[in-house]
Amino acid sequence: MPRVAVAATPVWGDPLAWDNPPPLAGDVSADVCVVGLGGSGLAAVGAALDAGASVAGLDAGPVAGAAAGRNGGFLLAGTARFHHDAVAAWGRERAAGLYAESLAELDRLFAELGPLARRVGSLRIPVSPEEEAEIADQLAALERDGFPARAADGPTGRGVFVPTDGSIQPLERCRLLAGRALARGARLFSGSPATAIAGDRVDTAEGAVRCRAVVVCVDGWIERVFPELEGRARSSRLQMLATEPVEPGLIPCPVYDNGGYEYWQQTPDGRIALGGGRRRLADGEWGQEAVAGGPVQDQLDVLLRERVGIAAPVSHRWAGVISFTDDLLPVFEELRPGVLAVGAFSGHGNVLGSAAGRAAMAIALGGAPPRLARLLRPEHWAHGT
Repeated sequence: MPRVAVAATPVWGDPLAWDNPPPLAGDVSADVCVVGLGGSGLAAVGAALDAGASVAGLDAGPVAGAAAGRNGGFLLAGTARFHHDAVAAWGRERAAGLYAESLAELDRLFAELGPLARRVGSLRIPVSPEEEAEIADQLAALERDGFPARAADGPTGRGVFVPTDGSIQPLERCRLLAGRALARGARLFSGSPATAIAGDRVDTAEGAVRCRAVVVCVDGWIERVFPELEGRARSSRLQMLATEPVEPGLIPCPVYDNGGYEYWQQTPDGRIALGGGRRRLADGEWGQEAVAGGPVQDQLDVLLRERVGIAAPVSHRWAGVISFTDDLLPVFEELRPGVLAVGAFSGHGNVLGSAAGRAAMAIALGGAPPRLARLLRPEHWAHGT
């Protein structure tokens, strides 16, 4: 199908088309500085305010201008590994603990965000008999550990439905949280890339934040922010498209298949938002900037028409950058004295990133490492109580 002119911004909206906070000009002081104003960074800002601390937040671009406003809008429990794979990789106790922590964060997010988040569940369906068997293993592991899930028939075979999952308008989520933080006294600055980060000071081109601790919440390109993470975190472009509105209710919940490499949902206004196309094309997406195009978009067109069965014209094509780790667990550590780094969520930042941002803030403010920190990175935080 020939392409037509479409928007290059996410279907969720243009991050620049908002009254973003101004750039930092001059020096300010706060108890803690947060670098990154996406979902995880704004969760950290909110946690600081909840604790009665003063906080300044910086972002290189607009609020939610990176992965936080460019993702697929899925709210999923667990980690980047399906639960049975997480059990095999990390042991049952740790995997179940991580899943339970993510469920608690999901409950918090649905209560916090109101109508921006819809608890409609999620459906994983197979693309092959082999994946159908994997889904059966996933369901058995969830049931064994007492987590809500049930078998569900999908168009390509037996799938698994997780009722605790849902979807979100990711850009509006961050704008809502930023607005609330500003109203509570946080000092937020967009268009202010950090040029130097230390535990008592974060410099930008036009000013500095003087503070007692720093929490950096960055997903894509975290290895550019912290060169010491080179080789441990690796960034990749993820691409999406969206269609003109179609009949509401065709896709009642977020759906994914092909091991999670393809995913789609229907927005409340009827559009289909779809991403993926990367499983066999991943080599060409590593290290790419957030500009949609190339063979992945061709693959998304095929996915939309042939697998999802949607003929509506494409209205948006966009991309974001996220970072992966080899073990598919996020970076969560004190990389420099007084500087806690959280990021590289391997595609699961909407829930796990939010929880990690709040846990990092608790540590930055002098608290014992929360359970989530000890589960994510016991090599750094096992001493917590």
